Amino acid sequence: MRFLLIPLALAGLCQAAHADGISSAYTDLDWKKDCVTYAKAEEGEGDWANLACSGYRGYPVLVAYDDARESLYYGFPSDDMTAVWESFSGFNSAGPKIEWRIETKGDIAIPFAVIHRRSIGNPEDENKPTEVLVVAKVAQPEAHDGCTVGLVLATGNPQANDQARKLADDKAKGFACGKDKRVVIGDAPDFGRVDN
Repeated sequence: MRFLLIPLALAGLCQAAHADGISSAYTDLDWKKDCVTYAKAEEGEGDWANLACSGYRGYPVLVAYDDARESLYYGFPSDDMTAVWESFSGFNSAGPKIEWRIETKGDIAIPFAVIHRRSIGNPEDENKPTEVLVVAKVAQPEAHDGCTVGLVLATGNPQANDQARKLADDKAKGFACGKDKRVVIGDAPDFGRVDN
């Protein structure tokens, strides 16, 4: 009887892996291990760098760093990889873990959004940064349309993760980058977009 249950349990696991719906997968972001610097400031040009990092199953993460601020892009960029800068006005840094929201239909699984924690400096107390979950649309190979969909204040907000997932699932796929207004939940620090 035990030998019969093992194949049935394995079959159930395989079916679950192909179940339709939305789920999460997690990847690490370690600049030293997961990224390649493809441009950086020469001496006397300031403090900036552009990095390409591994993401989820071939979907890259691009990091633009400038003066202790970071702009991140998830997915496949257009030919001009630095066409858009999206970041907080205060000094900020990205967390080491990225949550990818993935829609599965049959054997096809496509990441359509990410949730990524950012730490924003507090000018009044450098030991108490503000934590914000950035929800971003993932740029697909054929569309190159990736951007920030919304911000969820995480500091003091025990529902932040659930709110960010709902925002990602409800808004990211249909969000028009550069046109639609970002959703902000809570009193998040100033955040802006600059189209170069």
